[in-house]
Amino acid sequence: MLRRTKIVATLGPATDSEESLAGIIAAGVDVTRLNFSHGSAEEHMERARRVRAAAAAQGRFVAILADLQGPKLRIARFTDNKVTLERGQTFVLDATMDKEAGTSEQVGIDYEQLINDVSPGDILVLDDGRIEMEVTAVDDHSITSTVLIGGPLSNNKGLNKRGGGLSADALTEKDKQDIVTAARLDADYVAVSFVRTADDMHVARQLLKEAGSDAGLVAKIERAELAHDTDALDAVIEASDAVMVARGDLAVEIGDAELVAVQKHIIKRARVLNRAVITATQMMESMITNPMPTRAEVSDVANAVMDYTDAVMLSAETAVGDYPKEAVEAMVRICTGAERHPSMHQSQHRIHESMEKVDEAIALSAMYAANHLQGVSAIICLTETGSTPRLMSRIKSSLPIFAFSRHHSTQHRVALFRGVQTVPFDSANHANEKVNALAVDELKSRGVVQDNDLVVITKGDYVNAQGGTNSMKIVRVGSDIQ
Repeated sequence: MLRRTKIVATLGPATDSEESLAGIIAAGVDVTRLNFSHGSAEEHMERARRVRAAAAAQGRFVAILADLQGPKLRIARFTDNKVTLERGQTFVLDATMDKEAGTSEQVGIDYEQLINDVSPGDILVLDDGRIEMEVTAVDDHSITSTVLIGGPLSNNKGLNKRGGGLSADALTEKDKQDIVTAARLDADYVAVSFVRTADDMHVARQLLKEAGSDAGLVAKIERAELAHDTDALDAVIEASDAVMVARGDLAVEIGDAELVAVQKHIIKRARVLNRAVITATQMMESMITNPMPTRAEVSDVANAVMDYTDAVMLSAETAVGDYPKEAVEAMVRICTGAERHPSMHQSQHRIHESMEKVDEAIALSAMYAANHLQGVSAIICLTETGSTPRLMSRIKSSLPIFAFSRHHSTQHRVALFRGVQTVPFDSANHANEKVNALAVDELKSRGVVQDNDLVVITKGDYVNAQGGTNSMKIVRVGSDIQ
């Protein structure tokens, strides 16, 4: 059984060795994530080079996702590097104090605009939710608060406002420089952090274009404003090629109790709008130090798979964990197990909606035919940009979709799409009337199909024309295929 859900793995020191990187790729990684919150441009360039070399050695197509840091709001630093806050005590965030002189009573902040974004009664959350404080007073340079949940607090920890509403721009000057780096290393996808509006994605796309890249854009959904406004969320999704349910900062802003429902909502909206979606953060967190996941983590990953996410993501588990390969292997087992459930093969996607585009109608019709006609073993999609297999991958199915393309960028772009496998194939090198037979022969040589199987094929009348998919054909393996 071919696994349909894709796996994204974050690279780091734990996967820097040739053996470790080759191990996670062999285990089943489809997309590697370069976390631009850490490391230099040179380190990212080198990791990208090694991914491509390791994937090529295994005959795999592994996409590269460059993840921008974004405006991560942080406190400054403490004199002794770490303090302990007690419940009920007063704690001050001061924009004017020495950034190295924090104490258990006060600390500096890097984002001075925060003073204009909060008011008494607001809840501030530090260190990914481990510390909570209620704002009691705000003046022209400081925020006074009462600690609601105390504990240890160290240098440079992240800072969020419960309910959202912070005005920091999604793209910082560092991000703009990192976009140029992403273009230089030929990233297949670039993720934008803390997106507020569709305009953030339009700006990022223009910057990518100016840097000479046509990478797909991933909007990280981690602000409360998008979680609570479907129209704004839809606009961001439509301005992107994919979205990421970035559950860390999202949970901090909306609260844990709302997270599961919001995750399901984002996945559903992405699929309705024909965009890919990645579910991320702490999916196998215990495997940073343990060789097996907890039962709760198994359920978490399986739940995302059954919501029909395109991909599930590993972060620290593969970047700095003790068991990166085992984490990927565990995720593969969970994904394939969840995909066996009968509900994974039954789709109601847009069945009562009309369509405006021919390629969309062909893509959805092909999947309907493949799912309902007995004997179909595979779908072949001859594609230039990957758009048609992306549309196909929105439909629940147990059948593999094979994207036949001559373009390096497309071969890697489709690595993120659920249920889609890539096959290098240049239809321009063959007579049009022989393309179908040659494509089927390729799958037969790979052992995917055999004589008497049915195969659904989609393509356009004009070979190598973008957006030209306008025909579907069902052929029988072993017969005279035209």
